[in-house]
Amino acid sequence: MKKLTPDQLQQFDREGYLFFPGHFSREETSKLTDEVPGLYARREAYNVREKGKDAVRTNFAAHMYSEPFARLARHPRMIGPVMDLFDERVYMHQFKINGKAAFEGDVWQWHQDYGTWLNDDMMPTERAMNVAIFLDDVNEHNGPLMFIPGSHKKGVVEARHDLTTTSYPLWTVDNALIETLVERAGGKSSYDAEGRAVGGGIVSPKGPAGSMILFHSCLVHASGSNLSPWHRVSVYLSLCAVSNHIRRHKRPEFIAHRDFTPIDMLPDDCLLKDYPVDLPWQDGLPASALQTTSVPIDEMDQVTTKVVIPA
Repeated sequence: MKKLTPDQLQQFDREGYLFFPGHFSREETSKLTDEVPGLYARREAYNVREKGKDAVRTNFAAHMYSEPFARLARHPRMIGPVMDLFDERVYMHQFKINGKAAFEGDVWQWHQDYGTWLNDDMMPTERAMNVAIFLDDVNEHNGPLMFIPGSHKKGVVEARHDLTTTSYPLWTVDNALIETLVERAGGKSSYDAEGRAVGGGIVSPKGPAGSMILFHSCLVHASGSNLSPWHRVSVYLSLCAVSNHIRRHKRPEFIAHRDFTPIDMLPDDCLLKDYPVDLPWQDGLPASALQTTSVPIDEMDQVTTKVVIPA
């Protein structure tokens, strides 16, 4: 397993993210891409659709019922760098495939992921991280991620719970703070003699399918709508240090996982070979995956949980 270099560790500390263009081959990526239409077609609670549309916004927990994604969830090229950054083993806190469909993919407002994990899941600290893997080529037109470099240094910023803008509730950062963070990160981009953007307080990593981004759970990010004719499907794996596991089950298990077992990695060729993997939800979503409680884990013995199915 290849280790992160000192320069990469310094860059992550400074900017809050690392970009690995073409990290997975086209052949490896196609094993995942070919699986997505069948997953999106399912009428299950774990498929959250765009507001007023049939297009899937987010598919949750595919690693629990899809063999290719179960193997991706154990891939050393994805797990290894995160363990390097935390110097600790990790478990899967969340696993989602975001759709961003051509012409229909809606915005993701400015937010920090840890803001949601703290407010909803009672995750103790920000020792958790997102890994994004492009399943389609990402360009400037199909709704790429936008990051404010260095914004993770602010820690947890003030946010409000937006329940109306999109079909998926999010703890979002207000416009005034975004303006301040962007200005501190470099402000508006300038342009060189050939018309290429130089510097600026917002960056958007773009690249071929199979590219990977690691980004800090406090890094402020967003993405615009996709008005282009090209899909922009990406996998987002949220990995958490085992010692930092969540303390509350306010959200269904298919959104915030409750198995804190450290991930055992598969060999590097696991997307190309049929290594056996457990698929505990392959016969359907169990009722337990819908149970929630607002009470912390250490008080759960005194509480009866209820079933909540998100819209």
